[in-house]
Amino acid sequence: MNDNQIKWIWQRQDWPKFHWQEQLIAPLLREVRVKQGVLIGKTGSVAENISLESALDTLLQNIIASSAIEGEQLNEHSVRSSLAKRIGLHLKQPYPTTERSEGLAQIMWDAINNLNTSLSLKRLQQWHKWLFPEDETTKLYRFSAGQLRGEEPMQVVSGRIDRPTVHFEAPPRERLEQELKAFLKWFNQSLKEPTFDPLLRAAISHFWFITVHPFEDGNGRITRALTDLALAQEDQQSIRLYAMSATILANRNDYYKILEESQRHTTDITPWLLWFLKTLESSILTAINKIDRTLAKSRFWQVFQESELSKEQIKIINLMFDEKDKSFAQGISAAQYKKITKVSKATATRHLSDLLDKGCLEKLPGGGRSTRYQITSKKDLF
Repeated sequence: MNDNQIKWIWQRQDWPKFHWQEQLIAPLLREVRVKQGVLIGKTGSVAENISLESALDTLLQNIIASSAIEGEQLNEHSVRSSLAKRIGLHLKQPYPTTERSEGLAQIMWDAINNLNTSLSLKRLQQWHKWLFPEDETTKLYRFSAGQLRGEEPMQVVSGRIDRPTVHFEAPPRERLEQELKAFLKWFNQSLKEPTFDPLLRAAISHFWFITVHPFEDGNGRITRALTDLALAQEDQQSIRLYAMSATILANRNDYYKILEESQRHTTDITPWLLWFLKTLESSILTAINKIDRTLAKSRFWQVFQESELSKEQIKIINLMFDEKDKSFAQGISAAQYKKITKVSKATATRHLSDLLDKGCLEKLPGGGRSTRYQITSKKDLF
């Protein structure tokens, strides 16, 4: 096949001999390593604050986000309960689990814990069965869980049915066993090569497997679980602290775009590696910021534990420290305080003034009805 006939990367004669531009990759790789070291260092300094609950939240976020990338909304409470059982955390109010939530939790648990177990086709097929358990919901699927895809061409398409846009076409079915065999051999052997950078190995694993696309459905979710496995094999500690799938979800369009572009071009996968490493770095920075907020919150309550705050004031302070609530990015107003705590406008104003007088909050620029407050930034208090 000449170059003019080549449309997909797997049609090239040098597939899958990936290569990249070291001068572009090396600096970013060093930066990610530095951030990874900072994360591990901060984890050690707040060991008491980084609890099983924190690990549970991160793993849950990864699972929920990975499914959301594919447009699937999971029952977060069920998945949380299934994960909690596996990490040994007893929830005060456990939520009923389902075969679906149990399967998703089992994939994650296997990926980040069974690190010395070789990756095999049988293991991947088991993940696929866990991803699509045989219950009333999955009877809608027209394929057998755990089985490789059929003879029909595997294409990623969008647009009208009569005029579809083909974004990608996977290797044909007759090549699938051969493709998987080559990937599995490389994945297991590369783990034992000390000179092969583990982060690049995770990036290549992601790209290679999603390009082979071995199943009828669920390839993206299996790929991201596989990436978690590769990252956990590199560093089992930090994988429980950052959720890469959540960062991919936040940049989903770019994710699909870089995959599509890379799957159409040469085996020089520099653009994909750069995107992957930048996404990983962003995930780690998010985790670092979360730990910083945990530390700041802990120090805040050490300073103000005897300030005799009302339950409403305590609730607001804790919400302002919570990174999940973006509504306080520009501070809090009396109107917000009133709405959240269900107190009167006069009480809200009085509570905020009290927090200001005690040094818990500080005013932001502005005044009148637009007056807003933020957590005190006085370094001497912390």
